[in-house]
Amino acid sequence: MSLSDRLNELRLAQTPVVEGRVVSAPSGNGGRENSRPEQTTEATSDDQGPTPLSRRLEEIAAAEAEARKAGLQTAGSLASSQALSALKEDVTRELYERVGSRITDTALGEAELHTFVRGELRSVVSEQQVPLSASERDRLINEIMDDVLGLGPLQRYIEDESVTEIMVNRADQVYIERAGKLNLTDTRFTSEDQLRRVIDRIVSRVGRRIDESSPLVDARLADGSRVNAIIPPLAVNGAALTIRKFGHEALTVQKLIELGSMTPEMTELLRACVQARLNIIVSGGTGTGKTTLLNVLSSFIPYDERIVTIEDAVELQLQQEHVVRLESRPPNIEGNGAITIRDLVRNSLRMRPDRIVVGEVRGGETLDMLQAMNTGHDGSLSTVHANTPRDAISRLETLVLMAGMDLPLRAVREQVSSAVNLIVHLTRLRDGTRRVTHLTEVQGMEGDIVTLQDAFVFDYGAGVDEHGRFLGHPVSTGIRPRFVEHFRDLGIPIDDRIFHANLSRR
Repeated sequence: MSLSDRLNELRLAQTPVVEGRVVSAPSGNGGRENSRPEQTTEATSDDQGPTPLSRRLEEIAAAEAEARKAGLQTAGSLASSQALSALKEDVTRELYERVGSRITDTALGEAELHTFVRGELRSVVSEQQVPLSASERDRLINEIMDDVLGLGPLQRYIEDESVTEIMVNRADQVYIERAGKLNLTDTRFTSEDQLRRVIDRIVSRVGRRIDESSPLVDARLADGSRVNAIIPPLAVNGAALTIRKFGHEALTVQKLIELGSMTPEMTELLRACVQARLNIIVSGGTGTGKTTLLNVLSSFIPYDERIVTIEDAVELQLQQEHVVRLESRPPNIEGNGAITIRDLVRNSLRMRPDRIVVGEVRGGETLDMLQAMNTGHDGSLSTVHANTPRDAISRLETLVLMAGMDLPLRAVREQVSSAVNLIVHLTRLRDGTRRVTHLTEVQGMEGDIVTLQDAFVFDYGAGVDEHGRFLGHPVSTGIRPRFVEHFRDLGIPIDDRIFHANLSRR
């Protein structure tokens, strides 16, 4: 079937019928989420003539959405959707034949590549002499551009700033996170191959690879968003893709206060801790906002200091100018050439850093980081996965032992207690919000135990509102951390009133 024939099939397909009704879709959103309620009219035999492609696509999407919601089948909608898919496939195939390997040409910049491909795509559509209006042609071209150079059906979620995470469990099941809540979407990939092409496009842009010999990979998008992909045989139900999005603008301290993540009193203490060059560990579970808070804490570092950041996949968005960003490297296809976080931590000590910021410690590099903190490189920052501040200490001890050094447990604990000054713990609550629930001082050793003391804790006693949102907020325990005396020695001002017990918000 020719391209023109496919378009005519799509244009002239009869309006889908659901239980004897003709569905008239709302315009402008294609039946996507948050669309207006569908309107229905009685079916008639009047011939309305050819329907514009854009309107037909909206009608098809709305009819299918209504049918899925009611658990019914639509008449003609499946055939029309298949015709649309076939139309796109024809154009895409001819585009690939024309541009060949230039799509992956690294010599072309991102803007140049988009301009080149869009021009070729317009030529392909024009040469087919398909009767499209200007708006129809633009829509078709934009959708194919998303498939060829973007992330296909995920592109709209990448551009939606309210979406914070995209989770593809398999080609036909896509979840997104909005406001801390997970939602199943109607988005589908046309096939497993389309999903694999999107994954390959992401990882190839950052010099990574994914295949049967290396079936999982961490990568990043151009905007810094973190990507994890895993494919068969490790992923049993097909390739899985997870994208942790980062905002175009880094969150500020004031924004976190407005969101209720922390209080002005906590902010004042954290600012003083960073300026006094205390070593700080940010702990929390997956998706609690550790990297975001690490960015905020780094904003307190003076602009005349040299900062070295070390990460598996670059995510930190430091605002200072004097920053050296280091990123680990996986082994090549022969299994050689890997550069680990531990290698980078060791190398950073020879780069004359004022501050070392490690995106996350998860292995033997923890020992090197603690040794750096104990040998003059104070003021360092890092994150660790843990459920409580006490668990964070235990986790650090375990990670040190992973370095392969035969150290007694007491020696490990002494390293941890002398290196780390403060633990900032984050929790994602049941209402989807992310809060700083503990500011905990590491006081030292008592016998064989590392002693901790909370300066601020989250007050759960206020309950929840009618929307299920927690009304509580962090409060002072009334105990003044020992390191406050160090602030005075350095001339860093701090208001002692922030440590008054049960201090209410200002």
